[in-house]
Amino acid sequence: MDGEDARHLDRARVLGERGWGRVHPNPMVGCVVVAGDEVVGEGWHREFGGPHAEVEALRAAGERARGATAFVSLEPCRHEGKTPPCTDALVAAGVARVVFGAKDPGEHSGGGAGALREAGVRVTGPMYSDVEARAINPGFFHRATDRPWTVLKLAISLDAAVSRSADRPTPLSGPEAWARVHRLRSGMDAILVGAGTVRADAPRLTVRGDFEPRTPPIRVVVDPGDGWFRRARASGLADSPGSLLDPEAPPVWVAVREDRAEARSQEMEGIRVLPVPGDRTGLDPRALLCRLREEKIDRLLCEGGAGWGRALLDASLVDRLILVTAPVSLGPGAVSAPPFAEAQWRPARDPMRLGADIWCEWDHCDETEVG
Repeated sequence: MDGEDARHLDRARVLGERGWGRVHPNPMVGCVVVAGDEVVGEGWHREFGGPHAEVEALRAAGERARGATAFVSLEPCRHEGKTPPCTDALVAAGVARVVFGAKDPGEHSGGGAGALREAGVRVTGPMYSDVEARAINPGFFHRATDRPWTVLKLAISLDAAVSRSADRPTPLSGPEAWARVHRLRSGMDAILVGAGTVRADAPRLTVRGDFEPRTPPIRVVVDPGDGWFRRARASGLADSPGSLLDPEAPPVWVAVREDRAEARSQEMEGIRVLPVPGDRTGLDPRALLCRLREEKIDRLLCEGGAGWGRALLDASLVDRLILVTAPVSLGPGAVSAPPFAEAQWRPARDPMRLGADIWCEWDHCDETEVG
C-alpha cells in the first residue's frame, strides 16, 4: 500500500468516526471510492439498521465506481443482516480493487475479503494491526469478554488533583472539553458514578449540546448504603427538572450490595436496583461490571471521580483512560487523582488541545505488549 492508498484509507477511518453514538452495536465504518486519482464517492455508516458505508459511497460514485478502488476502514461484510451483504454491492458496482483496514472478527459477517477474491476483485488487507483495529472500534472488538468496554474519564489539575475537597465540587474543564465529554457520552450504553460524586456534584449525566445519541445512556449510581437517596428525595431536589432523578430523564440504576437489595428496593421506589456481591468496604468492581454486561451494557463510561476511578484501575478493569488536564493547580489538601503505571498504557490517539485544556487518551496494554 503506497502513500496515496494510506491517505485514502485514513480518510475512510475519519469518515467512519462520524457514526459515533448512532451505529452501536455495529462498528463505525467509512468508505472512499477512488477512480484513477480522483475521489468519486464517500460514505459512512450513519445509523444502526441503515445502509453501510460501502453502499453510501457507491451511491455517491454511481457509474464511476466501475473499475475503481474502494477503501474501507473495516473488512466488507458478507452476510445478510438488517442490510444486504456489502461484498455483493461492491461486486455489482464493478469495483476492481478493495483496500480494507481492520479484519472483521464476526463469525457470520467476517470473511468478506475471501468472498471478494472469489468474485475476481483484487483485495489488499487487513492493513491495521489488532491494536490499531481495537483503538478505532474498541466497543465492537471488546464484545467477546464478560464485561463492558470500560472508559475512565478524569478531569485533573496540573498538580494531578480532581477536586479541592471530597465534598466540594471543583469545575476544571472548559466548554470545549465539556462538548467533547458529551460526544463521548453519546456513544456509551451507561455512565457510572459513585454516590459521593452525586452528593458533591449533583450531576445530570445526560447527553447535551449538539450530540444526540441513538439510545441515551443509562445512569448507574454505586450506593454505599449511607442513605444518599433518601436524603435527596427528602430535600425535594431529587425529582426536579434537570436533576439526576428527573423522571423525564433517562433511567437510573442503583447498584447495591446483595444483602441490602431488598431494603433498597423498598426505599427506592421507581428506581432499578441491581444486587451486586460486596463486603463492608463496598461492591466488588469486577462483579459490578459483569452484572452490567448481563444487562446488555457493552460500553461503560465511569465519571465517578477518584474513588471509583481508583477501584477500577486497581482491579485492571479500565480499557481506556481519558485525562483532561486543566491549566490550574488546586494546592495542598486537594483530592489526588488515582495513580496509574504509564508502562501499562499506550496512546489511543494524539493529544488534543480543547480551549485551555489538554485531552489525552490511553488504551490499556495487554500482557504481550507490557512484556
